[in-house]
Amino acid sequence: MVSLKDSQSVGKATDIVSKSTMTDGDVLLSVQGVSKKFCRDLKRSLIYGVQDIAAEMVGLRDSCDSLRKREFWALDNVSLELRRGTALGLVGSNGSGKSTLLRIIAGLIKPDAGTIEIKGKVAPLIALGAGFNPILTGRENIYANMSILGLSKAEIDERFDDVVEFAEIGDAIDSPVQSYSSGMAARLGFACAVHTEPDILLIDEVLAVGDMRFRVKCYRRLSELRKSGTSFIMVAHNPHVILSMCDQSAYLNRGKLLIVGDTPSVITKYEEDLFLGDSENKKIDEESSGSLTLPEKLEGTSYGLDIMSLHWENSQGQKLKSLKTANSAALCVKCRSDSNLDDIFLTVIVRQAFGEGESVLNLSSEKDDCKLNISAGISQVLLKMPSCSLKAGRYVMKVYLSQKGHRILDVVESFYFTVENIPGMSQCLFHQPHDWLIRAASHEDDSRSL
Repeated sequence: MVSLKDSQSVGKATDIVSKSTMTDGDVLLSVQGVSKKFCRDLKRSLIYGVQDIAAEMVGLRDSCDSLRKREFWALDNVSLELRRGTALGLVGSNGSGKSTLLRIIAGLIKPDAGTIEIKGKVAPLIALGAGFNPILTGRENIYANMSILGLSKAEIDERFDDVVEFAEIGDAIDSPVQSYSSGMAARLGFACAVHTEPDILLIDEVLAVGDMRFRVKCYRRLSELRKSGTSFIMVAHNPHVILSMCDQSAYLNRGKLLIVGDTPSVITKYEEDLFLGDSENKKIDEESSGSLTLPEKLEGTSYGLDIMSLHWENSQGQKLKSLKTANSAALCVKCRSDSNLDDIFLTVIVRQAFGEGESVLNLSSEKDDCKLNISAGISQVLLKMPSCSLKAGRYVMKVYLSQKGHRILDVVESFYFTVENIPGMSQCLFHQPHDWLIRAASHEDDSRSL
């Protein structure tokens, strides 16, 4: 077992010492008061590094609890435990300290303060294939990689065929790794790590390797390892991966540990902060009020039907600042028409404001074969939703009015709005309206049971 132990007290630089036992035999990892700081300036960082090494060699290094110019805390007094057979998820936005914590646990970097005690073998799945020598063959890299992870040649010989079969690289095993695709190298790296049968697996956004079938194979292998007593710490930005694999989770934000608990509760808190909390994008915050008024069009720019405003309202016609999952709502599109218009269609396309651009909802009165006839003057077109199926988050909507023949008359490219959460939605992709009931069995069912 390895312990990264504070040499004097919390706030001092840590030294590496060995321990043979831990207080609790079920605890494989104990992280106590760990802090790590980095410098944003490369040149200054190199100077600080030389100064720290020199000061530590002569035993004069000062307390590490203060920041020097251009430094920041990547981790700030983080404490947690990992027990045997437990899967712990790490969630948090980019830059929150998740990868830094995994690298400290893996021994790749040294903390500035705190204590880390590890019992057993650790296998880091942080950068699959990063340690492979591109000139060596896959076969040679398996022996080199697995020996680094602590296996003897005899143990590697025994597991070699299983590694090759799992990685699915076939005859390429005797080709140089530099000839592999990135996916082949990643699969081989994953296969090497999981066949070392470690006590602790550190997984940092590496389960996106290969196709869907191979990813399912990876999850199955991880489940088998967990049943045999292996513990995980997993970093993934997809909350459904964390929910499916981890029973406990920890939420990091700007280097601080905010909450540790059951995964659904932690994911709910994380998503509330991510989507509903203070946003760095002030424009989205200002435009997420649930309503939008458009400026009047300049002369000569109108096609005869202009959108004046958009807003959400409840069943009583009262304006809503935000929607709530499972509640009814209606989108009101206020428009002005120069004349009577027939065969008008309303189309609504919804995307996540912080997503990757894919639409999560696409509704069109044309697809529903519903033609709208608009009279001259000011009208309101309503899109009624008996139940909002969207999960909590910020969304951006594109709205346009068109006429038969796909002639667009007016469009609003970006209408931002917010959906509030309800219990249990952190474990779902969308809300399904439903009811529960008990029905008495029919006489036919009674006769069958006899």
